[in-house]
Amino acid sequence: MTLATLSADAKGADTLALYVHWPFCVSKCPYCDFNSHVRDTVDEETWRNALLEDLAHEARLLPGRTLTSIFFGGGTPSLMAPATVEALIAAATTHWAPADWLEITLEANPNSVEASRFADLARAGVNRLSIGLQSFDDAALHFLGRAHSAREGFRALEIAQKNFRRVSFDLIYALPMDSEASWSASLAQALSLGTSHLSLYQLTIEPGTRFATMVSSRQFEPLDPDFAANLYELTDAMTSASGMPCYEISNYARPGQESRHNLTYWRYGDYAGVGPGAHGRRLGMRTVRHRKPENFLSALARNGHGMVEEAPLSPFEAADEALVMGLRLREGVDPAAIAERFGLASVVDRQRVERLVASGHLKHDGTRIALTARGRLLLDHILGEIAAVEPRALAVAS
Repeated sequence: MTLATLSADAKGADTLALYVHWPFCVSKCPYCDFNSHVRDTVDEETWRNALLEDLAHEARLLPGRTLTSIFFGGGTPSLMAPATVEALIAAATTHWAPADWLEITLEANPNSVEASRFADLARAGVNRLSIGLQSFDDAALHFLGRAHSAREGFRALEIAQKNFRRVSFDLIYALPMDSEASWSASLAQALSLGTSHLSLYQLTIEPGTRFATMVSSRQFEPLDPDFAANLYELTDAMTSASGMPCYEISNYARPGQESRHNLTYWRYGDYAGVGPGAHGRRLGMRTVRHRKPENFLSALARNGHGMVEEAPLSPFEAADEALVMGLRLREGVDPAAIAERFGLASVVDRQRVERLVASGHLKHDGTRIALTARGRLLLDHILGEIAAVEPRALAVAS
């Protein structure tokens, strides 16, 4: 299935993606600001039943949909018992009709204990594995607080490729010790390993993380932003030359191997989010679940769901989100289609768009606008420049 076909499918009002959050980890990585929690023990049966109940609540609100993808994220969902994964897949594909090409992704850590579950996860119904390798270098893995070695990472990837037709892995670069030579060598190795998808993230110091504390206390200094930009350009050149170009700011794939689930996010389709801290967007509403596992379970017992927030999105908010998400994609966005979808006169400042086209930061084919390679380095700035900022001026007269 091509990217163009997926684009057409993602526009269907009857389609739906499902995100399931497993919040538990063996340890908390110092760069991580995701909703992850370390617990001495986890009652698997309690959590299986809780996730199934939360899922059933979403299904009652969204009857008649076609399910296009399931994504198990975390936390560390490869810590889930395969029986729990299987039960959730069975429930989801009973609540909703599965698409013929249903993509079911699970995020996995590469330590040997979790890799030993890969075959069972495949039998449970997972057909795409995303592995958090993060680096091929033991010193870098130690810096990143990872619990696996480089050798374990290679072994886990080998096991994954024997059990799953589609395998992706993550790497983190622009570490304080990185050079053009070291990152070029790591990326060349990554491109030689036979996967059809890579997620390549520059190290970001997120507020509230242990790395943020370490930086503020001068225990290390992040890489110079200009040098990090050089590494991004190097990444773009090497992946493009290998036939695995970026289709989103940090994601690279061979044609047809893009993450169907994540394309739903970036193309602003509906998705249900279940589990602690999970976000969702459906029926014009933004949904957020309780982050702390214990609070999630308490809410579920009281209300039959784990939500802490369910709020309508105004047309301006929704259009702005669609613009922000869509410009992350290489294909860009159709501003007129977004405006029409949400009943607005416009979602971009046309004069500023044309100025950025003239400066080489945007492309405009008459219908769609997209970032150029130069523009991808300045995504946040460009969004601030082109977004129409006066919602009162946008409403179409009724």
